[in-house]
Amino acid sequence: MRFTLRQLQVFVAVAQQESVSRAASQLALSQSAASTSITELERQSSCQLFDRAGKRLSLNALGRQLLPQAVALLDQAKEIEDLLNGKSGFGSLAVGATLTIGNYLATLLIGGFMKVHPESQVKLHVQNTAHIVQQVAHYEIDLGLIEGDCSHPDIEVQSWVEDELVVFCAPQHPLAQRGQVGIRELSGEDWILREQGSGTRLTFDQAMRHHSAALNVRLELEHTEAIKRAVESGLGISCISRLALRDAFRRGSLVPVETPDLDLRRQFYFIWHRQKYQTAAMREFLDMCRALTAGIRRSDEIVLPEVR
Repeated sequence: MRFTLRQLQVFVAVAQQESVSRAASQLALSQSAASTSITELERQSSCQLFDRAGKRLSLNALGRQLLPQAVALLDQAKEIEDLLNGKSGFGSLAVGATLTIGNYLATLLIGGFMKVHPESQVKLHVQNTAHIVQQVAHYEIDLGLIEGDCSHPDIEVQSWVEDELVVFCAPQHPLAQRGQVGIRELSGEDWILREQGSGTRLTFDQAMRHHSAALNVRLELEHTEAIKRAVESGLGISCISRLALRDAFRRGSLVPVETPDLDLRRQFYFIWHRQKYQTAAMREFLDMCRALTAGIRRSDEIVLPEVR
């Protein structure tokens, strides 16, 4: 062969970082060594893999075609290395999860995975849906667990379990004493919502788009716990996953508001790159996720340790 695994490793890092210097830093190489590796790979194959604009490198058509195959080959090489070193083949796993899943499900699943495979190295990236989709598309993580829609052409999407958002308020709020609340009443309230780009906000906006009422969005926050604290403090009402509110509803620190006019159902999804090689670690982790929700109708029915 006219290339080495190290050259492919540098190629993948440069493709993801779009910078030789950042790729070199990621791989603990000197910038000159990383640059030489790319130059040699292109020279030995008699083809160009990047378009160069100043210090920025972006993949050309051939480079984009090579990237998924290079990533798959490196993943398989890592599995071979682990097996030759006496490991089980569950060396590393990078998972991305959106906020609701990351805070209430992913840490539990990863903990269970690491108990079975204590030698494994697992990384969890918690971001909103838009960020997780981009990370999967650029091979920065192995798979994603998301709560928003994904229509990226390079990404495989599989349904996991149904989830439902719920409008809620503080127990002293006037809406807490009401039965069903209509859209007109909701439009007169101060709202505290997730940021644009989150799956939760997308589901809420889609439910509201069928109604002409404009909302007074007082705050946009990136964390569900911050939203819960703000609502508890009386700053307004909000709408997030029932899964994230289960313990607060049980304690009575927050109160659900019935909104029959709004369809707030959604799906949790698994996503991975269509051309991504599925390692043994990926396959087993997905099986553990499915086992957790087997026979479960909705996410808030999943049995989790109680928060006291």
